[in-house]
Amino acid sequence: MLRALLDSKKYSTMSYIARLVVLLFPMVLAALPARADELQDINALVKQGQHAKALERINQYLAQKPDDPNARFTKGLILAEQNKVAEAIEVFTALSQDYPALPEPYNNLAVLYASQGQYEKARQQLEKSIRTHPSYATAYENLGDVYTKLASQAYDKALQFDSSNSAAKNKLSLIRDLISNNRAPAAPSAPLAAAAAAQPPAPEVKPTKLAKAAAAQPPKAKTAPAPEGGEQAVLQTVLAWANAWSQQKVETYLAFYAQDFKTPKGEARSEWEDARRERITGAKKIEVGVEAPKVVLKDDNNAVVSFRQTYRSDSFRVNSRKTLVMVRSEGRWVIQQERSGS
Repeated sequence: MLRALLDSKKYSTMSYIARLVVLLFPMVLAALPARADELQDINALVKQGQHAKALERINQYLAQKPDDPNARFTKGLILAEQNKVAEAIEVFTALSQDYPALPEPYNNLAVLYASQGQYEKARQQLEKSIRTHPSYATAYENLGDVYTKLASQAYDKALQFDSSNSAAKNKLSLIRDLISNNRAPAAPSAPLAAAAAAQPPAPEVKPTKLAKAAAAQPPKAKTAPAPEGGEQAVLQTVLAWANAWSQQKVETYLAFYAQDFKTPKGEARSEWEDARRERITGAKKIEVGVEAPKVVLKDDNNAVVSFRQTYRSDSFRVNSRKTLVMVRSEGRWVIQQERSGS
């Protein structure tokens, strides 16, 4: 199995800090091509520690399918295991640019930057991860540990200028004890939950967390299910809507629209649906991303969601602002109005 990135000697400068995650966030990932058996074979090589052979196979795969996000993600993990940090950073950076709504590439970039002592860069990447997925507990915990290291550096700097500062000494000692006593063990091997049906399975390693950062850690996002009418429920609906669109599941996609949905041009609902069916099924592939979403609850049954939408098909791509006016109907959130460029 893949080891926690910073538990190995090659990352001993910060062995208590972040770990790589291996599961792509399925809610915003477009439908992926077949050939899952090839990726399974490559992932098996990774688990067996045959990283050179795995890298050779993944490069051959990417020569045929250079845009496959799962394959690119796997390559980044392999490079990290080989201690090729600069190359791994390059892979995850490109992946985060092409799929900005995925939180995992940002998290893994933070891990790699932390391994190099670049904690400010790590902080920035983790905050991007949290913006794309506000309930991503692993990123919150990683951010707490990065803050802990930044605090340690700040107290150490304070003592360089004032060695008699007893308060800074006590705080620095507390943080160092915290770091030394909370080194997280390697994660046990465990099967991942199934992602979207068309998505090739990721390596069978459960995403792991960092050592707890106690008082120095900012509050974690709650991982318990959000209330039915809460912001998280609204956001998950939007992500599921984007996922259905990406996978070209037309009927599932259309079911996210309210019965009284206000069509963009005032046309009849049936006319609008026919046009959407033709547009979606006519594309060979579609990728829809939801970036930096902001949910505003008007009341228990009304919400407005604004975000930057990335759309890419085989013949068209656009990056624009999108606003969805949402209502709660029969216990679920649906789209009542859709506006672009607002």
